[in-house]
Amino acid sequence: MGRSFEVRKASMAKTQGAKIKVYSKYGKEIYVCAKNGGSDPESNLSLRRLIEKAKKDQVPGHVIDKALDKANGTGGENYEVARYEGFGPGSCAVIVDCLTDNNSRTYMDVRQCFVKNDAKIGTPGAVSHMFEHQAVFQFKGEDEEGTLEALVMADVDVSDIEADEGVITVFAPHTEFFKVKNALSDFLGDTPIDLEEITFVPQIDTQVSGDDVERFEKFLDMLNDCDDVQNVYHNAELI
Repeated sequence: MGRSFEVRKASMAKTQGAKIKVYSKYGKEIYVCAKNGGSDPESNLSLRRLIEKAKKDQVPGHVIDKALDKANGTGGENYEVARYEGFGPGSCAVIVDCLTDNNSRTYMDVRQCFVKNDAKIGTPGAVSHMFEHQAVFQFKGEDEEGTLEALVMADVDVSDIEADEGVITVFAPHTEFFKVKNALSDFLGDTPIDLEEITFVPQIDTQVSGDDVERFEKFLDMLNDCDDVQNVYHNAELI
């Protein structure tokens, strides 16, 4: 249906340090989600989605349990959501989502990532209008029409469906995540869903080439090294 999708995540080496970073990221996010919406995944759907995603990323059960126990206790950290937007190397659009207990520290850390890589941090809303906040699902298959029919019959609001080289990608408003997940599970049977997440999907890609490619990769590495950074979204197409 006309739009190619690539999962845009900053790649992380499979080292012990990278694993600790992933565990810390999920632990913090699960803690905040449970603290704000309750620690029961059956009633807190955002928490249920997060725990399922953590398990898919091979986060150990004790990390998840520790975050939930922490959320059930009194006191604890007071994390806030912080989002920074701007233009990375090659003028690509970038959104950086953080969880922080010190906004000033986090802003300075993220700002340095921009400044040191010929990038420019902007004001809130600087680039978010260039993205769509969507639920995205991917699985192996070729029956695009059958998939669409199953979703329509389940009264799911679908934004787009794409079939490419034996892989089907479904885009839907982020509020439809669980309706899409349930409808696809019924339709697919034993076929696994390889990707299921809520993300920012760029409306238009920006080509990044030459020396900007190396700067962009360094930029992502620096953001990944920031303890408070949870997710990085961008529209860069490296050529």
